[in-house]
Amino acid sequence: MKSRILCAFIASLLPLSAQEPMRPAFHFTAEKNWLNDPNGLVYHEGEWHLFHQYNPHGDTWGHMSWGHAVSRDLLTWEYLPIAIPEKDGIMAFSGSAVIDHANTSGFGTDGHPPMVAIYTGNREGRQDQRLSYGVDNGRSWTMFEGNPVLDVGKADFRDPKVFWHAGKQRWTMVVALPVERKVSFYSSADLKKWDHLSDFGPSGSVKGVWECPDLFEAPIEGTDRKRWVLSVSVGDHSIAGGSGTQYFTGEFDGERFTSDPPPKSEGSGEPTNWIDFGRDMYAGVTWNNAPDGKPRWIGWMSNLKYAGHTPTTPWRSAMSLPRMLSLRQTGDHHALIQRPIEALDGWRGQLTRLAGRSVDEANKVLEGINGKRFDMLLRIDPGNAAEAGIQLRTGKNEFTAVGWSRAKAEVFVDRSRSGNTGFHGDFSGRHAAPLELKQGMLELRIITDDCSVEVFADDGARVITDLIFPSESSQGLAFV
Repeated sequence: MKSRILCAFIASLLPLSAQEPMRPAFHFTAEKNWLNDPNGLVYHEGEWHLFHQYNPHGDTWGHMSWGHAVSRDLLTWEYLPIAIPEKDGIMAFSGSAVIDHANTSGFGTDGHPPMVAIYTGNREGRQDQRLSYGVDNGRSWTMFEGNPVLDVGKADFRDPKVFWHAGKQRWTMVVALPVERKVSFYSSADLKKWDHLSDFGPSGSVKGVWECPDLFEAPIEGTDRKRWVLSVSVGDHSIAGGSGTQYFTGEFDGERFTSDPPPKSEGSGEPTNWIDFGRDMYAGVTWNNAPDGKPRWIGWMSNLKYAGHTPTTPWRSAMSLPRMLSLRQTGDHHALIQRPIEALDGWRGQLTRLAGRSVDEANKVLEGINGKRFDMLLRIDPGNAAEAGIQLRTGKNEFTAVGWSRAKAEVFVDRSRSGNTGFHGDFSGRHAAPLELKQGMLELRIITDDCSVEVFADDGARVITDLIFPSESSQGLAFV
């Protein structure tokens, strides 16, 4: 029996306004020039702040500063001036931001708690941690005269994530020791003086340098419990090749992180939890001070292998879709679950529903549907087909395939014929995640924007994020 479309919910996503070629409609990009890691994610007074690594002078990496934008829905953004510039030869590398409600730092004024950015100062042969602050919801910034606030004399010591630990009633920092494949934990009463607590690592994937750590609590689905999640980005040798992000679950007592036993290997040679099985999700971090306490994060939608070569202008690089996070417990293992933020539901335009049709019958309906931006919920009975799924952005000799392989028991995105793949030798390819079907049915949520595909399988336990650069005319859909 061939595969059959049991249910397909295919919604176009707005807006439909023309933009520069390839520029996403609902994924964040800078107005122009180079962008990479998200930084300083914090919510305050109705605004979600997104700071990010930014080059004010060009569309390749360099002169790292903190770009800045704000949003009220995490989908539409207002650009603001550069928050933390490169100064005196010291670049502003990645870091975090907090709202110092109790004014422990002394940077605030009456009725105005300061927003404090904690970031890495980078110069030749040395990295240290520094502060900038402001009291006008991120519109203006003052560099702390006592910088640096943490300097251990290392050339590689970066990307601090800081948050308030309620149990210990103090600030906690997790910061990367990249070449040692470790993270260090520090504490502070005032954000200015930091005391070392403990280290974690090496563990999991250690072939690439460790960067951009995050530590947060996530709810365990179906319970009233939470568990700590430590995420660490690795600069190379991820499961999809190049840069990627791993995570550990466990306990954090305010001083030391104790990891749960690792899962069996998922194809990378070492027992590792991978956040994303695509090639374009890196440096993800969560927002501090979220109003409902629910963790949300965003990542840099690119790969260190080819980030400086992607064929876009006048901007280069985008962020992933913001995602809600939780944990799903199976035995002793806690799997990180990612789902698109609910605000995306309000962007649905024309809707097509298909049910109980063969592939051929469903494709006759799809002949009249074209576009670049879709939110799809698919439920497919693969029958005895070797592969089942859908082709996106189809056109003359072009398509991106998303589907499930019976022989390999995996969900995949194949972008080898997706359009412009020749700008770098590491771009073209097929990226996959292990997936055992439940009750024999393939269930996927697929979200496409002008230059990206994000696939959520097993209700968010398996995610594949990939860039694509198809021809403008390639806007068709077809089930296979």
